[in-house]
Amino acid sequence: MYSQLGGTFPAPLFLFLAGISFALVTGKLWQKQLPPAQIADATIRRGAEIFAFGLLFRVQEYLIAWGWAPLSDLLRVDVLNTIGLSMMLMGVLCWIVLSVSGGEHARLALVLASCGTALLISLLTPPLWTTWRPDWLPWPLESYINGVHSLGAPQSWLFPIFPWTAFAFAGLAAGFILQSQWARDREALSFCLLGASGLVLIMAARWFDAQPRQLYRVYDYWHTSPDFFLLRLGMLLVILTGSYVWCRWGVGQRRAGLGFSPLIQLGQASLLVYWVHIEFVYGRVSILPKHAQSIRTASFGLLVIFLAMLALAFLRTRMKGRGVEMLAWFRRPARAG
Repeated sequence: MYSQLGGTFPAPLFLFLAGISFALVTGKLWQKQLPPAQIADATIRRGAEIFAFGLLFRVQEYLIAWGWAPLSDLLRVDVLNTIGLSMMLMGVLCWIVLSVSGGEHARLALVLASCGTALLISLLTPPLWTTWRPDWLPWPLESYINGVHSLGAPQSWLFPIFPWTAFAFAGLAAGFILQSQWARDREALSFCLLGASGLVLIMAARWFDAQPRQLYRVYDYWHTSPDFFLLRLGMLLVILTGSYVWCRWGVGQRRAGLGFSPLIQLGQASLLVYWVHIEFVYGRVSILPKHAQSIRTASFGLLVIFLAMLALAFLRTRMKGRGVEMLAWFRRPARAG
């Protein structure tokens, strides 16, 4: 049960960290006193690039699976598509907030707007999957709202805007909080408070779920419930605090003997790692046969893919910007013996 619960976290982690990164970028542009429209142009354009990468990734997967993959797979709503859309939506939100609110109150407005948007997306998810389904839209468009794809009903294995972008907006709020001067002056305390807030959210989610009355006519805890969103958001905040502790004081600290942090190393090449690992975990060249592994073998496979992707990230960061130098090395004539 716990391993299956953990299996629901890669996508929320990607989106949550995308929100934090977006807040960092927006904060830097804001500190340069750029106008809101210029900040929005830069950030929304980056979101469009990620969305384009998502479409390109679907083309790659379709070509790899040529012969048995249906043509509709080209329009599947995957994580990269949703990350790109989330970034564009966050860019619009920041543009609106910064345009109407300035000065010292702008950061608070950004945090409140991000939290409110995340909550609203979560609350709207159940009806948009059931009683309020926009089935009057063509399925490629409706699929971005509830993951209906071409199958006539929302699919839990896809990543539509509802509920997944809520994690990005929650990360956006966390990023703006961590960028505040108060948090910078009390860095360790700030992360610990976020972790404590995560524990409160986990307990609140369990309490809400245990209530005899529910808000929705159709209640699906594992796929659309706001209670499950709160639970996972709470665990994301706990993971964020644990990551900070690992990188600040644990073995992941660069001066702790390893000479580098595996967590930071993977983060520096996260898009490449995501792009490559998908095929080795879920695709045709999977390193382990699917649906036929014991916990022991699956754990070994997890270790292998982790080490392989860590090596890939290490090579990527070491070779970045050195293409010309490497090309010159290969073209260097061999010395006479």
